[in-house]
Amino acid sequence: MKRNYVLLFTRNGLGNAPLELQQTLAIKYLTLTLQSAELPAKVLFYTEGVKLACQGSPVIDLLKEMEQKGVEFVLCSTCLDFFGLRDQVKVGIVGGMGDILETLQKAEKVIAL
Repeated sequence: MKRNYVLLFTRNGLGNAPLELQQTLAIKYLTLTLQSAELPAKVLFYTEGVKLACQGSPVIDLLKEMEQKGVEFVLCSTCLDFFGLRDQVKVGIVGGMGDILETLQKAEKVIAL
């Protein structure tokens, strides 16, 4: 079941730890989310979080599975351009800060990871 909550990724993984640990935690979190009965309505990515939805990310397959189940993804265009990743996006749509703001304002709950 899809709920009206939003996940917000601002890092290339979870938490403030070495990159490998951050990404391991992101894999675990997204795997458990897929196994749960409640999927988010949307997942937002900005700053370094956009890297999770781009080529080479260890969570691409998990994100694609979520997308197939109806979860929407929005990636910050400014952030993608800053990191030179716009042509490496593998899931979701490229949006602006206005799209991110609107999603955050309409969400019943936001979980920042």
